[in-house]
Amino acid sequence: MRHVTVLGATGSIGLSTLDVIARHPDRFRVFALTACRQVDSMLELCRRHRPRYAVMADPEAAARLHQQVPAAWQVEVLSGPEGLVAVAEADDCDTVMAAIVGAAGLESTLAAVRAGKRVLLANKEALVMSGALFMDAVAESGAELLPIDSEHNAIFQCLPSHQVRNFPGAGVRRVLLTASGGPFRETPADALVDVSPEQACAHPNWSMGQKISVDSASLMNKGLELIEACWLFNTRPSQIEVHVHPESIIHSMVEYVDGSVLAQLGSPDMRTPIANGLGWPERIDAGVAPLDLFALGRFHFERPDLQRFPCLRLAAEAFESGGTAPAVLNAANEEAVAAFLRREIRFTDIPVVIESVLSSLPAVAADSFSVIFEKDHESRAFAAEQIRRRAVSVSGLK
Repeated sequence: MRHVTVLGATGSIGLSTLDVIARHPDRFRVFALTACRQVDSMLELCRRHRPRYAVMADPEAAARLHQQVPAAWQVEVLSGPEGLVAVAEADDCDTVMAAIVGAAGLESTLAAVRAGKRVLLANKEALVMSGALFMDAVAESGAELLPIDSEHNAIFQCLPSHQVRNFPGAGVRRVLLTASGGPFRETPADALVDVSPEQACAHPNWSMGQKISVDSASLMNKGLELIEACWLFNTRPSQIEVHVHPESIIHSMVEYVDGSVLAQLGSPDMRTPIANGLGWPERIDAGVAPLDLFALGRFHFERPDLQRFPCLRLAAEAFESGGTAPAVLNAANEEAVAAFLRREIRFTDIPVVIESVLSSLPAVAADSFSVIFEKDHESRAFAAEQIRRRAVSVSGLK
């Protein structure tokens, strides 16, 4: 029996995780659930799953939840960053789903790693920000790090399990990282200026939260995944080739030096990689419908357009710059995406803001987490100033 903490339980990954867990009551027990402010959603999850702990990052939300949780449920309500860390590193928990979106998930994910848990990593930003330090912590603690992003989980499944971080020894030539292309794959460049947040969040294949949906639309999500893949599999951007695959059925591929290409296929449903991580090394039912290749008929592939979608290029450049550059990239992107969702800037302003912040804040050595957090804070402040200068009110986006 594995005891699972779900960091970010009310998001799409968290809910999918709980769906898989509920299918296997003999294998998994929910230890703790966390959210930010969604009291009603958390109350319902507590009713259904009866965790030992429920954590709200927002103290006021925690107080409201505490008032509403019946004593008979025996759910203890915690709050704030301290509560998140406490349930991530608790002795009675052995598995942590790290699904808090953005930089906000780094501290609790790192706590789980340092405590030597099985960490199911769905929070790519934690690894993007802290790269080498994060992987060093995994090695030092003996934590079991399993990738949950569909692309990285696909790569993980296509590599020999004993050589996941040893590309030369595994005989790997390169990784073929797939991307759906998002909702604007065929949108002319001049039309991208006026796209709305609603259009950016209307992903053709996946059901995701707003932030990751906008990242998918800008291809920044693929840029962050490229950085994540470099750290997870000990490689470089030059060994990773992005393939736009609009059907989202081939989740990624690994090409070997003998000419073999191994691919992982499946319906675009995050329960597949989640079940892979929860059950590893066994295969367990995820509740996903079988893939009907006859119905699909054919697959398509194309190169990403870096002129229309420069965020992918910016991410690769940030990784090569090293140090705190990826943390700067991530912070600037989070601020720019939030401003776009608030209709303060245009979709096409997102990469402009990011590039401005990267060029204005040179990378320094990322030799401690305090340096990374300081650079994250500095980058957000600088990005906010760039956003204020670019702020617009566009009637078409209202």
